Amino acid sequence: MSEIRIAVFASGTGSNFRRLHEVSERGELAPGKVVLLVSDQPSCLAVSYARKAHVPVIAHTFKELGGKAAWEAHVVEKLREEGVSLIALAGYMRLVGDTLLSPYKGRMINIHPSYLPEFPGLDAVQQALDAKVPETGVTIHFVDEGLDSGPIIDQRRIQIEPTDTHETLLQKVHAVEHQLFPQVVQRVCTSC
Repeated sequence: MSEIRIAVFASGTGSNFRRLHEVSERGELAPGKVVLLVSDQPSCLAVSYARKAHVPVIAHTFKELGGKAAWEAHVVEKLREEGVSLIALAGYMRLVGDTLLSPYKGRMINIHPSYLPEFPGLDAVQQALDAKVPETGVTIHFVDEGLDSGPIIDQRRIQIEPTDTHETLLQKVHAVEHQLFPQVVQRVCTSC
């Protein structure tokens, strides 16, 4: 089976990117391999980690490249040059436009910190706390034109304790994400 070259998109701390990269370096994503980080936030921690780990980086703001469509066109060109066949959105905080989605439809997955369809969008952890629900979760899904609305690949539930704060619940979510995301990415690579 030929190698599935993976680009990870991240906008922030990059904890899921770091986890995917570490697992990839150990060969545990095979036939997948993380080969590129893409970010819309050039100064974010994910970019810093990638550079220290010698992972190639594409990092520009939308403004630097003349807007979202131009940014996405530039990224698609670079993805093609790198032979990327799977995109993993790992804390990428932008809606994907058609310029990027169209050539990668069915080959782009996203990790979201809730048990979708509950709490789509930004700060799902705080949304769950504000709703005072007994549980939330982690969802990995294919990306479509909507907001966290694509076909679900896998999910895990997470109990919310009355004493949980944003920080403690986020830690629980990250623990599940870091375990589940590499498993799902590897499974998707195997089925490509």
